[in-house]
Amino acid sequence: MELKSVRLDMPEGVNIVLGMSHFIKSVEDLYEAIVNTNPNMKFGLAFNEASGPRLVRADGNDEELTQLAIRNIQAIGAGHAFLIYMREGFPINITGRIKDVPEVCRIFCATANQIEVIVAETELGRAILGVVDGQTPVGVETEEDVNVRKQFLRKIGYKR
Repeated sequence: MELKSVRLDMPEGVNIVLGMSHFIKSVEDLYEAIVNTNPNMKFGLAFNEASGPRLVRADGNDEELTQLAIRNIQAIGAGHAFLIYMREGFPINITGRIKDVPEVCRIFCATANQIEVIVAETELGRAILGVVDGQTPVGVETEEDVNVRKQFLRKIGYKR
């Protein structure tokens, strides 16, 4: 077994959701979950098929984000993995609906941070072991930091 680290492309203003699913229908169901939750969100998604023709299946409403998802899910190379790139919305807007898609088994991360996917490669194929999501914390928040956090959440409309 060989361990690899795959750094995902994270352009400015883009968020991702990385997960595992188990069926070719995942592409259609993930697409519907997103547009039924936030029809204005721009996104692209890609899914690594794990058997049969073993193709990367993809869809989306933004060609640039769809190509970004395809390129990065290919780099990961793990069967049944899916990757969604999005703009004009946040993962918090769609992760609940994604979790409700019957064939979704797991979400590894939902973030705008720089991401490294830890992948194990065996004779059979590749598996996602986990992710490195952003950087290591450098301290504990102060009272001022708490106030800044709360004001930020109000500014972007998540708290009143």
